[in-house]
Amino acid sequence: MAEDSLGGVLGEEAETPEVEAPEAVASAEAFAAAVAAIASRQDPQVARDTSAFLQEHSALLKVQKNHLEDEHAIRLHHLRGQAREGDIRRVGLRLRVAFQVFLALVATVFGAGFVVALHDAFASNGVVVEPFDAPPALAASGLTGKVVAAGLLDELMRLQNATRTSAAKRNLSNAWTNEIKLAVPEAGISVSEIARLLKERFGHDLHIDGELVQTETPGLELTVRGDGVSAKSFAGASGDLKKLTIAAAEYVYSQSEPALWASYLSNTGRYAEAITFSRAEYASADKSDRPYLLNFWATSLVSSGGSPTEALALYRAALKIKPDFWTGYSNVSQTLWHLGDEEGAWRVENDLLKVAGGRPGRVPERFYGNLDTLTWNLAAWRDSLVAEAETTGGIGSANSSVGPSLADVDARLHDAASAQLELETTRPVEQDPTIAAISHFVRGRLAAEAGDSQRAASEMEAFAIANADPDVRSNFPGYSCWVALAEEAAGHPDKADTVLETGGTFVDCYRFRGDILDSRGDWGSAEKAYAKAVALAPDLPAAYYSWGVALARHGDFAGAEAKFKEANRHGPHWADPLKNWGDVLVKQGRGEDALAKYNGALKYAPHWAALKEAREATATHRT
Repeated sequence: MAEDSLGGVLGEEAETPEVEAPEAVASAEAFAAAVAAIASRQDPQVARDTSAFLQEHSALLKVQKNHLEDEHAIRLHHLRGQAREGDIRRVGLRLRVAFQVFLALVATVFGAGFVVALHDAFASNGVVVEPFDAPPALAASGLTGKVVAAGLLDELMRLQNATRTSAAKRNLSNAWTNEIKLAVPEAGISVSEIARLLKERFGHDLHIDGELVQTETPGLELTVRGDGVSAKSFAGASGDLKKLTIAAAEYVYSQSEPALWASYLSNTGRYAEAITFSRAEYASADKSDRPYLLNFWATSLVSSGGSPTEALALYRAALKIKPDFWTGYSNVSQTLWHLGDEEGAWRVENDLLKVAGGRPGRVPERFYGNLDTLTWNLAAWRDSLVAEAETTGGIGSANSSVGPSLADVDARLHDAASAQLELETTRPVEQDPTIAAISHFVRGRLAAEAGDSQRAASEMEAFAIANADPDVRSNFPGYSCWVALAEEAAGHPDKADTVLETGGTFVDCYRFRGDILDSRGDWGSAEKAYAKAVALAPDLPAAYYSWGVALARHGDFAGAEAKFKEANRHGPHWADPLKNWGDVLVKQGRGEDALAKYNGALKYAPHWAALKEAREATATHRT
């Protein structure tokens, strides 16, 4: 029983080496003591052997324990190292991905840059001024090739900046500035050089060069030439370089940009030159330039006192070549108006509306200036002038400057303060006679509205003198009719009659004739004049309006209302018919209806003091 018990205990002990926990050593020692105590009761030798065996085994367990502890520390260190390596690998992976993305972006930027450069090369259609040749002897006085070329470029830019037209303008540059010193790897050339090479290969730039030499006189001779520009020399005294440069620049500009050169000649009052140049260049000009040559030929013809009928044919020929030549529509209607056919001008403007697909449409608002003037759509007219001034530095692209025209609109809107400010801030433009002319006109209108009839007459007489210039008269048809009103109000009936007799077949002249005849007590003749004004242009509002005002003076309120209604139908954005319609309604005791007319008028003339007073009085009376 005892041996079996011991054998069973030893049999269980055979599996103890697998115990690796520290507690296993203590358990083994306790077990050894217990076995030794049991065995000593059976056989002392067995007890000693058992005790020795167990002690050896206990020592082995201690060794294993120490080994496990050391191994555990090593494993922990190894695991921590692996964790750090994992973090480093993740960071490295992220850096690698970021670097690859960066390289891809750089490649994309360079690729996009190349595409842009290639596109710019194909689309390039500028004038590039190359350095000129100049003798070393002139370098001492500062006349190097670059200086001469820079002077030519400056003059070309001056000419282009002075050109007011819707024709496309070429870029002007030189060949030695704006260099980007970013070298292309393994190529030894700069980005700018690549762009230049692409433009030379695929572009349509016009390169200008030449030379400056001393003559035997002594003097200077400047020669220019270029792609499609035949060489031409300009000679002068040693101090005439500026003069020679201007002449050379004008020659280059006329040869490289015939349409813009014709515009420049016309805009600067060199009408005879513009007509001669346009006529001579038309046959050989590019098709895209021909409408503009015809246009400036016609404009110069009218502005210099030539035949408006001939000009009208040229304008219509330009439209035939270029049906979307919006300037052409404006000039056709302007010429018809100049000829006294305001109804015809109105029809042309409506043809423009149809071509544009309505308003707003494909046509920029500034091309509706004639329509807005004829129909007294003053707010729209003003907005288009403001937009034109903002895009052209306050000058405008038409033959007349924007500032005085804005003042004209403000005066018609009964906004004296704004009109005066526009006159005071108008930029002077060399060789533009319309500025002084329309400034006198506007001051005359403001004086008349303020009740200063003598000053109004004085200003209008100054305008009449300026209006004798065909350049002014062609831009402002029918404006002379307003002089008659001022002369009549100032007590100069003979002068008023003279103006009306020579004023032409304009609606304003006939309606003002009616006003003057009525003021003289000839109501029958006055009504005939109003009827004639309506017959001249039945689709325009001005004649109906003046007739309605006259009928209201005579107490015919029903007749006045009918005329104001027609005026409003043909000029729905004009405040004056609505205001006077409201006045008639007040006289009939229809205050609520009058208030509606006043409110409608205020939308179109928000700064009209008399209108505000009439509205306030009507509103107060109703309450």
